[in-house]
Amino acid sequence: MFLGIMIDTHAFTPLTAIVALFIGLLYVVLVSLIKEPNRQHFNALMVAGAGAAYLNGGLMELEFVFCTVMTYVAFKGLKNYNWLGVGWLLHTGWDLVHHFYGNPIVPMDSLSSLGCAICDPVIALWFFMGAPSIFKLFNKQTAA
Repeated sequence: MFLGIMIDTHAFTPLTAIVALFIGLLYVVLVSLIKEPNRQHFNALMVAGAGAAYLNGGLMELEFVFCTVMTYVAFKGLKNYNWLGVGWLLHTGWDLVHHFYGNPIVPMDSLSSLGCAICDPVIALWFFMGAPSIFKLFNKQTAA
C-alpha cells in the first residue's frame, strides 16, 4: 500500500520487460544530450549513485561492499567508458540478487529490481560502444 493505494506488482508480463527496455533507451537518449566530457563525468556519478541505491536493501554489510566496488568502478569510469559499462552490468547482477534475496529498489514495486535488471544492460551496451551521442549517430546515417 502506497499513499492509500494498493499496487499489485506480482505479475511480471512482457509489457513490464518492454517498459524496462524503453527506460534504458530513454536514459541513453536523454544523456546523449550532454556534451563530452561532461557526459562521461555525469555517467560516472550515476554509476556511483547506482552503487548506493540499495544501501538499505536488506543485505547488511554486503551493501557497503557493493557500494565500495561501484565507487571504484565509477572512478575508473571517469577515464574509460568500458568501466561504466562494467558498473551497469555489476548493478544488473545486484538487481537480481535483490529481486530474489533482498528488498526491491522501489519499495512499493516488488518487481522494480527485476525491471532494473532488464534496463541496466541496455545502458551498459551503450557504454561498451563508447557512449556516442544518439543524435550524432542518426545524423551520420542520414548524411550517408
